[in-house]
Amino acid sequence: MLCEKCGKNHATTHIKSVVNGVVREINLCGICAAEQGLGGFAQTGLAGMLASMLGDVATTGLSDGKRRCAVCGSAFSDIAATGKVGCAECYNTFKSELLPYLKRVHGATTHSGKVPNRAPLAVIPEEDSIDNLKLELNRLVSEEKYEQAAVIRDKIRKLEGEKNEQ
Repeated sequence: MLCEKCGKNHATTHIKSVVNGVVREINLCGICAAEQGLGGFAQTGLAGMLASMLGDVATTGLSDGKRRCAVCGSAFSDIAATGKVGCAECYNTFKSELLPYLKRVHGATTHSGKVPNRAPLAVIPEEDSIDNLKLELNRLVSEEKYEQAAVIRDKIRKLEGEKNEQ
């Protein structure tokens, strides 16, 4: 697709806007997008985008500017300028400044993802609890699905064996 402004170069920036229900699409090459001031995120990358989000904190005075991370020596103004946290301790040092932006970027401030099966304290998913598996076993037997029931029976025996070992 060619640039809609110059008609010469390949369009790399695609902008879609909806105003009063009217959809308008513009396809521009990198040069024409830069001339219009639209090439910012592609050129600076994710770090630049994060820095722009954190930059308004540095200018509002939420951070005193004198506080530095004890491990890496970063100030919050350094984090706001680069969009990169210096080390793990920076999260504790600048917690009050970082939390609102982490929530905005990630949608939450705590991890709620998956737990690997081999994790030392892995939690057994609710669908694999012994009670649920016994209900499933009874359902499969009543439906005369004996092969699937045997698999569930084996799972129950394995979980009961692990429970007895503890």
